[in-house]
Amino acid sequence: MENRAETREFFMTRRAKLRPEDTGLPDFGGTRRVPGLRREEVALLAGVSVEYYTRLERGDLAGVSDGILDALVRALQLDDAEREHLFDLARAAGPAPRSARRRRGQVSDSLQRLLDGMTGIPAFIRNGRLDVLAINPLGRVLYSEAFAHPARPVNLARFCFLDEGAHRLYPNWQEAAEVAVSLLHTEAGRDPSDEGLTELVGELSTRSEEFRTLWARHDVRLHQSGYKDFRHPVVGDLHLSMDALAMPAQRGLTLTAYSAEPNTPSQERMRRLAGQVQGAAALSG
Repeated sequence: MENRAETREFFMTRRAKLRPEDTGLPDFGGTRRVPGLRREEVALLAGVSVEYYTRLERGDLAGVSDGILDALVRALQLDDAEREHLFDLARAAGPAPRSARRRRGQVSDSLQRLLDGMTGIPAFIRNGRLDVLAINPLGRVLYSEAFAHPARPVNLARFCFLDEGAHRLYPNWQEAAEVAVSLLHTEAGRDPSDEGLTELVGELSTRSEEFRTLWARHDVRLHQSGYKDFRHPVVGDLHLSMDALAMPAQRGLTLTAYSAEPNTPSQERMRRLAGQVQGAAALSG
């Protein structure tokens, strides 16, 4: 990713979502060349000059103070995920010593044992560009559509947009696609120098019109908890709670786990799925 271009698109798409009446500013009419707020209106709301805001929107965030960034957050009415993304873009714009560059985490044997010990919970560890670096047996069965092909590591964004199995696995494919793109945009703000991410975005942009459309929206999100729906070929529909935990000791990695609410059809179906995994393990052992 190119930090200046990423910053420019983020600012432009955020102000395009706002109208003067959303911010308390008067709308004096006239033809607007672009949707949403004008640059001078954002500058007024943030308490900076038009020239300074224009410089920021063009991608020059190096050295910008936290106070100015928070003023832009308020002016553009950014949510928590968007605020974090803006601060990530500002950090990435400044000089960083080599020692401060993000390290590509590796999954240790002990972490794989931790995953394998979660026998009733599908769980996996991924990096910021959605490569699945480690997964437990129940997680592999849940994501059997994604693991049907031999290419490794499985990339959940590539699977979502380029594999028909994703439309079978995700009953609400559109929501899954939006989440995947938002997570990739979030990672692009954290680490614009990630060549693997740049190559992935280029591949998906070339091969998927749906990806290009969603990427242009420049949405970001904090995907820490929520729900996800699956349609498994063996047990059917599953409505599962999702928890994603950042791993401070393994920088850039996230552990994602799914669980079913007690006394629900999804819980019984997850038990059946876990029983199949345990039965297969017993036979192979």
